[in-house]
Amino acid sequence: MKDKSNSEKNVITEKKVSLADLKLPEDLRELSVKQCNALCSEIRNLLITTVSKTGGHLASNLGVVELTMAIHRVFNSPDDKIIWDVGHQSYTHKILTGRLKEFHTLRRKDGLSGFPKPEESVHDTYISGHSSTSVSVACGVAEAMMIQGKNNFAVAVIGDGAMTGGMFYEAMNNGGRGKNPNLIVILNDNNMSISKSVGSVAKYLTSLRNSEEYLQTKRAVERGIKKIPIMGKSVARGIKNVKDSVKYRIFEESNLFEDMGFIYLGPVNGHDLEELEEVMRMAKTYDEPVFIHVKTVKGKGYVPAENNPGEYHGISRFDIETGNPEVSANKCFSTVFGRELVRIAQNDSRITAITAAMKYGTGLQFFCSRFPERFFDVGIAEQHAVTFAGGLAAMGQIPVFAVYSSFLQRAYDQLIHDISIGKLHIVLGIDRAGIVGEDGETHQGLFDVPMLTTIMNTTIYSPCCYDELKMCMKKAVFEDNGIAAIRYPRGGEPDAYDNGYLSGDHVFISHGRSNILIITYGRIFDEAMKAQNILFEEEISCDLLKLTKIWPLDDDLAEETVNYRMIVFFEESMDSGSISEKFADILVRSSFKGRYFRVTANGYVKQASVKECLNQLGLTSAKMAEFIRKRSNEVNGKT
Repeated sequence: MKDKSNSEKNVITEKKVSLADLKLPEDLRELSVKQCNALCSEIRNLLITTVSKTGGHLASNLGVVELTMAIHRVFNSPDDKIIWDVGHQSYTHKILTGRLKEFHTLRRKDGLSGFPKPEESVHDTYISGHSSTSVSVACGVAEAMMIQGKNNFAVAVIGDGAMTGGMFYEAMNNGGRGKNPNLIVILNDNNMSISKSVGSVAKYLTSLRNSEEYLQTKRAVERGIKKIPIMGKSVARGIKNVKDSVKYRIFEESNLFEDMGFIYLGPVNGHDLEELEEVMRMAKTYDEPVFIHVKTVKGKGYVPAENNPGEYHGISRFDIETGNPEVSANKCFSTVFGRELVRIAQNDSRITAITAAMKYGTGLQFFCSRFPERFFDVGIAEQHAVTFAGGLAAMGQIPVFAVYSSFLQRAYDQLIHDISIGKLHIVLGIDRAGIVGEDGETHQGLFDVPMLTTIMNTTIYSPCCYDELKMCMKKAVFEDNGIAAIRYPRGGEPDAYDNGYLSGDHVFISHGRSNILIITYGRIFDEAMKAQNILFEEEISCDLLKLTKIWPLDDDLAEETVNYRMIVFFEESMDSGSISEKFADILVRSSFKGRYFRVTANGYVKQASVKECLNQLGLTSAKMAEFIRKRSNEVNGKT
């Protein structure tokens, strides 16, 4: 739709259009509000249909359809920079920026990422898989625009749950102080993060939501005054101070965002295009940073998601008519962890549970229901969660912090300074450890092992099945000191796991005397066992060492492994700082004379299914067998 005459442009505002008919996002600005509302319905249907097949973040994206449409009609991407926080709410943004035809590949190998990705599109300003970062990025982008003489806008779109992260306030303090007119922050307030928003921030936003009547009155007055012939605009400007005075009397004092140096506009209806566009255009007229408060409904337009937004935050494939997922998550490592924590806490009031806005994601809903007085949801604030756990521990409690592996990365400093140095005892339930699959680079749990092994007074367990998880939890809670971490993967245990190999420490599995040793731990132990059986049928005998307590490594492992001619360590972790790297030190100190190989991740792992990712890394049974077959031939001088 390029180079249209005025008459042609008038025609397009009258006819029905479809996303496929448009050059996006440019053509959006030529459409009527009625046409755009119809497109919003088309987008919602596309979101539901696509996510039902690919899985993904459904509820949050259904809630921002009109908001995203308004942003792209008022602002000029990619010259104006849109920064999403968290990036999982950017699906409509992807559809409206030229990726409609590829949208069916969402979260699939070699397809579209489930998060903004600059290498994917010029409209994706910044990669954002974690929370509370957008305002910091937007501050930097806005200042760069000023330095470069550009008169464009940096627009941060942040969820209310992300406001529980301290980085948001650091950025707001910096952005408001700078008085940068290019900076606009849009709060997508759906009263939810992943679990329901908690704490004083949630209560404060509730009080602001109740002030919507003020803004509606203000807009009505402005529209009426501006209609006065000749003098309307001058009168509107002249009574601005009077309106501000009235507003402050209504609120009794300025609100938090204005105190930080922002013009506050809102709250506005996040599903009313005209209202959204009006407030965004107003925001562009100020010579100061602006904060727009938008109210949305998470899951808007799909009843199952509206009724249960937490369950539809991140969901597997599901049946559209019933809303039921294809694979039930009733039993998985997360729920087993949560139920077992309730069991062991029944007779010990010292045990407390902490989540960072992930009550359901980490299985702590059972503990919350059973022991509400000992359950703490601190919001999206992992740093605070760890130091808060330290305070509990200092008073003799046993705090258990359940957190996704990739989110624990935020609390590295606190683990060292606030827990380890003081030799306090806390337990970390590290969920989604290892490959998580379709969420891609920002969510793969490949850094917790390298991170934690650098921290003194830390013990790490990596169980491979539910029974072993329970065994490790008991040891971590009641027997260990310092930081005790239990890492476990997303999903469930292998269907055919042999409980005869349970161990809280380590165990050898042998088919007879062998010169080859496989070492591994966690989920991929099942793959290693399959590889051992494949090779045994080919008359290549391998012993297998399964580690359960993976750090610190036991001193007797050197004596037990030094005489092998070839050792291969398969590990679902980043290479640098991995257990396999630490094990190499043991072999060197014990004067190991054989060949030692390590198979690990050695770079960021993009989105694909868990199986595809593990296969790419060489951590499936077939790839393990292939690797050992080739290296054993090299060791034995065969071609």
